[in-house]
Formats: sequence, C-alpha cells, structure tokens
Amino acid sequence: MPEVRSGNQPATRNQPGRPLQFWGWIGVALAIVVVDQITKLYFDQALQYGERWHVLPFFDFTLLYNPGAAFSFLAGGQGWQRWLFTAIALGATGLIIHLLRRNPQQGLFCASLTCILGGAIGNVIDRIQHGHVIDFLLFYWDSWYFPAFNVADVAITCGAILLILDEIRRMRHEKRKKDSAD
Repeated sequence: MPEVRSGNQPATRNQPGRPLQFWGWIGVALAIVVVDQITKLYFDQALQYGERWHVLPFFDFTLLYNPGAAFSFLAGGQGWQRWLFTAIALGATGLIIHLLRRNPQQGLFCASLTCILGGAIGNVIDRIQHGHVIDFLLFYWDSWYFPAFNVADVAITCGAILLILDEIRRMRHEKRKKDSAD
C-alpha cells in the first residue's frame, strides 16, 4: 500500500538507508557516552575530591560532584532531585530516539539531537550509579569561575547550539520559499 503524502511532504518511510542512518546517529551518541564515561572514570580515580590540576592560566582539571542540574541548580535538595533529573533525561531520551527514527536524513537536526542524547545518557549513568554527576573541567579568570562541567555537558551544549542553528536555517528556508511563492 503506498504511503499517503500530505501537502508537499515527501514520503520518508521505507526509504533505502533510513535504518542505517538512524543506527549511525545512535552509534555517535554511544561514542559520546563512552568518551564521557571514560573521562569521568579517569578523573574520579586520578584526583581527590576538590583537587585541582592547573593546566592553563584560565583552565584546571578538578574533581567535583554535582547532585543538581546545570550550574548546580537544586544541588542542595534532599536527594529527590536525583530521580527528577533522571526521569526528565529518560523522557528526553525516548523523545530524541523517536525524532531520530523519524528524521534520520536531516543532518544538522539529527547531529544536534545526537549530541544531546549522548550527553543526557552520560549524565544519567552518573546519577543512577553515583547519585551525582562527576565534573572535572573548570574555566576561570581571576576570581570569576564558570561552574565545573564534563564531556556530557559539552555535548549537550553543542547539541543545543546546533538545534538553534537548525531552526534558524529552517526559518530562513521557509521565508525564502514563502517569498518566492509571492
């Protein structure tokens, strides 16, 4: 039975290469998780909590534990935040996998989702295993410090930036399409 198309939307089901593209994106997300977990394991074993290795005048490796969310949001909670953030990340994981499965050919969109997926899974593993996220990258200048973070956080941030760029690109494309139709 042929797929029904609505408007100008091309049919995407049963296109050759779709499963391969989907699994490629999943493979990249898993690579992010592996790099994230290896680096966290290394710094958790190599450093004592709070210890810092000075690398550059504005960058240190350090070992800190974050029971909260980004920038230690809700870090002072009584433990309930661990399960809240785990549930949010697992829900996001399900949504992202669904979106990757439906749109594997949209490169920039899928790259953004893949980065977010890998980072979310990396931090969920920490929350489940340790009850906190292991952070080890610290940027600062004089007395100003950016909150410590990890590879998963870098991936999530890059994914968010790519998602914004993809949306800007999509909006520009729609505007050009509209302008050319007028």
